[in-house]
Amino acid sequence: MSGNKKLCTEIHKSTNVVYQSHHVSRNKRGQIVGTRSGFRGCTVWLTGLSGAGKTTIGFALEEYLVTHGIPCYSLDGDNIRQGLNKNLGFTSEDREENIRRIAEVAKLFADAGLVCITSFISPFSKDREKARKIHENSRLPFFEIFVDAPLDICESRDVKGLYKKARAGEIKGFTGIDSEYEKPESSELVLKTNLTSVNECIQQVVELLEERGIVPPAANEEVKELFVFENKLDLACAAAQVLPTLQITKLDLQWVQVLSEGWATPLSGFMREREFLQVLHFGTLLDGGIINLTIPIVLPVSTEDKERLACCSAFALVYSGRRVAILQNPEFYPHRKEERCARQWGTTCEKHPYIKMVMESGDWLVGGDLQALERIRWNDGLDQYRLTPQELKQKFKDMNADAIFAFQLRNPVHNGHALLMQDTKRRLLERGYKQPVLLLHPLGGWTKDDDVPLDWRMKQHAAVLEEGVLDPQSTIVAIFPSPMMYAGPTEVQWHCRSRMIAGANFYIVGRDPAGMPHPVTKKDLYEPTHGGKVLSMAPGLTSVEVIPFRVAAYNKDKKCMDFYDPERHQSFDFISGTRMRQLARENKNPPDGFMAPKAWRVLTEYYSSLEKKD
Repeated sequence: MSGNKKLCTEIHKSTNVVYQSHHVSRNKRGQIVGTRSGFRGCTVWLTGLSGAGKTTIGFALEEYLVTHGIPCYSLDGDNIRQGLNKNLGFTSEDREENIRRIAEVAKLFADAGLVCITSFISPFSKDREKARKIHENSRLPFFEIFVDAPLDICESRDVKGLYKKARAGEIKGFTGIDSEYEKPESSELVLKTNLTSVNECIQQVVELLEERGIVPPAANEEVKELFVFENKLDLACAAAQVLPTLQITKLDLQWVQVLSEGWATPLSGFMREREFLQVLHFGTLLDGGIINLTIPIVLPVSTEDKERLACCSAFALVYSGRRVAILQNPEFYPHRKEERCARQWGTTCEKHPYIKMVMESGDWLVGGDLQALERIRWNDGLDQYRLTPQELKQKFKDMNADAIFAFQLRNPVHNGHALLMQDTKRRLLERGYKQPVLLLHPLGGWTKDDDVPLDWRMKQHAAVLEEGVLDPQSTIVAIFPSPMMYAGPTEVQWHCRSRMIAGANFYIVGRDPAGMPHPVTKKDLYEPTHGGKVLSMAPGLTSVEVIPFRVAAYNKDKKCMDFYDPERHQSFDFISGTRMRQLARENKNPPDGFMAPKAWRVLTEYYSSLEKKD
């Protein structure tokens, strides 16, 4: 930032030019820009000292808005000076021209229907006022936001070392040292970055944009939990005691947990027929925007129960003699099982374990508004890991996470999985994230009989962390309550979206996610790469970035898991799940570096316990 040279050449005012009006109106443009219709063009002008946090907030705000379907673009001071304004220095005249150009460019972005975020020191009030006038003259909203941090805080941050150079006299005209910063007197918002976190600052900006009609309230929607409010709980429990009842299965109760904790936001309960048809035929909910939801969350009932409860306005759901929830305003509709299975699984083979349960379930479905009377607890020693989306969000906040990458699994963790997670963290750090946090999120609902049970998997995951294969300080291990459906690419979208609800903004997709061998042919029921491909194209998942699967195998030369290189095929050993299970059953060790030793011992103990039972 040197003012020794004046780089700006004399600027001549253009003559003989007439503004040409667009044929496309802003309203029309707003209908197709982004996933949420409506014109949202505006400029968010972040101003403040160097080191105050403008760029950090600007890029974080951009990421937040884009992931919530709001098109935007962030213009950063350093970036602009490498291109559009690289011929400008830091004299008063050049700074004035710098801000004028940025204001004009921001106006074009805003006119195109984008939220334009600018991160510039813009130290002089008159220049910021000119930027505002440029927008006002075009009838475009302009929000000046003062990113306020004391000078000593900014100096202590000094990532670029500029304050140190300015104090040493190596940089002249540096704002805050020997050039004045004129604080805004009537900005739309002041962000105290020395007192509030980045996430809290973003929330304040989003609330401002909501108030001004730029961001629709639904974009900032919280997790929709379905628990009865505490002040109404006694009344609801009393009502449940006298209501007609419906006995539900353990599988049904797992779906009650999924719904009540908000994993299926915005559902208000078990799907009614309209929602069921949307999900079955389109893989999305269509009322209120395109919301990805690919699996039916339904409650089957028998004809006898349907006839008994058809005239009720509400009834209680009972599991093991305990009233766990109330279903209000029920709607009964036919359970077309074969059609459901054909669309959800792509097969109607009744030897598929979940399809078998569907075919044996009731001939009717009942949807309605769910009111959970209690938090579902399984009392198996693992309830402390069953964190709701709200609880996970709070944990991420407490850890100051600026990126959350989720890994879904239903199998033990080997070092190939760990390699994927380690590589993802490395790439996020390279992209500028400071505190990426891993959500290691094993599925905790129903699984088929030959899968390793949840309690043993949790022991194995704990051993992986204990041995330092994954960093315990930046990893949260929690249980995802959903049952496993083995529905391949259809189900993997559910797995991804539910983690998105919990705050994850990156999702690692593996090989053949949610897949299994065909029960008859024993070939892959789904093409192994289709899960990742479908996920990358899926509608309504704008809040999460998919981390594509990279093939990992055991490198015999390095004696560790490594990313597969086809040019060195002979160096790699693909250790299948069948082979891994066989080694564990025989109490043999896998090759060194395949799995953490303590984690392997947990597996061998599990298979040994099966033999003792037999």
